[in-house]
Amino acid sequence: MIGTLVTGFGVWNPLIWIVVIAVALLFSWLIWRCGEVDYEEDAETTAPYLSGNAEPEKGAVHIRAGNMYWGFTKALSAYYDRLIPLHSGIVNDYVSWFLIGVVILFVVVILV
Repeated sequence: MIGTLVTGFGVWNPLIWIVVIAVALLFSWLIWRCGEVDYEEDAETTAPYLSGNAEPEKGAVHIRAGNMYWGFTKALSAYYDRLIPLHSGIVNDYVSWFLIGVVILFVVVILV
């Protein structure tokens, strides 16, 4: 059983997995080859169907994150009001906060 991993849950042979993946890729490629040959990427058929209406500008239908998460940010506004001033945009500040957190984590792990 060279190259076979025997566990309590079964036998895992990497060669079998390679063959299975190769067969799956071959099967997927064959299905892809059966597709339409005359597909035109820039044709009218690729436009979204909007019940005959003209497609609006991308900016007009874009939903901003502030609108999507309004209730979430409103509920946690006290937390965000304290947190936003800490975000300076300077990478050194973020690395120092990370290192301080790691040091605190190490102190807690060592003391407990």
